[in-house]
Amino acid sequence: MAHSSPSSRAWSGIHPSAHPAADEHAAQRIPGQARDDGKSISGRTSDDTSIDPETAWDAFSRRDRAYDGRFVVTVSSTRIYCRPSCAARRPRREHVGFLADGAAARAAGYRACRRCLPDDVARDAAAVSRALALLDRAERTPSLADLAAAVGYAPHHFQRLFTRVAGLSPAAYARDRRAARAAAALREEGHVTAAIYAAGYAAPSRFYADAAALGMAPAAWASGGAGERVAWYVVPTPLGALLVAQTGRGLCHVGLDERVEALAALLPAALLVAADAGERSRALRWVEAAAVPRDAALTGAQRRALFLAAVRATARADA
Repeated sequence: MAHSSPSSRAWSGIHPSAHPAADEHAAQRIPGQARDDGKSISGRTSDDTSIDPETAWDAFSRRDRAYDGRFVVTVSSTRIYCRPSCAARRPRREHVGFLADGAAARAAGYRACRRCLPDDVARDAAAVSRALALLDRAERTPSLADLAAAVGYAPHHFQRLFTRVAGLSPAAYARDRRAARAAAALREEGHVTAAIYAAGYAAPSRFYADAAALGMAPAAWASGGAGERVAWYVVPTPLGALLVAQTGRGLCHVGLDERVEALAALLPAALLVAADAGERSRALRWVEAAAVPRDAALTGAQRRALFLAAVRATARADA
């Protein structure tokens, strides 16, 4: 079945007085059986919350791909169930209900839509989750073809699938992982040349390209930020408070649920200061442009890692 184009997963309106709980509520999943009358829906979630049926109807009306995998839509007039993003013409509201997943819909006597293939959602997201784990463990970045083959997909299809679920392309996520390894190697080795080989780089040029994400020269990072002014700011996000640290070159560190003491431990030789108005504005711009992955098949650690990678990617593009 053809689908509508993916909706943006980026979120906006972040400011120091924002309430991220509202964004988190909008992302809740519907697990468990629910009344299939389109008016009432219930069920326990992993964090003891439930979604309002009007929220589900709104997501279905907008064909919002971000809700695929969180529930299925049943249509009593045709006895089929679909993804929220199904591209088919919308039925009348009184014919629509919401159930936890395909198994619940089939138990209620519905069959899967042949256009949107709702039962493939879990398989797709699970494949992305496996690919993320492979990239996290890989000493050398696998090619797209090898990564796709490892999870059973064609390369070009998996490229689109990964980007839609993760909010980043496989190459962008792999680049972020390489940069993280470079930063860790610099801290451990304390010397740029040693760090290049310790991090597994075949050539110094690739190392220096990835080290641009440090926000300072590699030698300065290896020495704990000596000679650097680092401005920090805490931004509320749907995944928790985000510590954003930057230099005149750009972003140098982001961490969820971190205090400034963690930054001081990371860069003990740097001058740490509270961000000024311009630096706060820049930090907010980076965070607002980053996608917040919400797919329920991703682990909490994967969602956090992807969000941090997205913030670093937007900051890098903004440099």
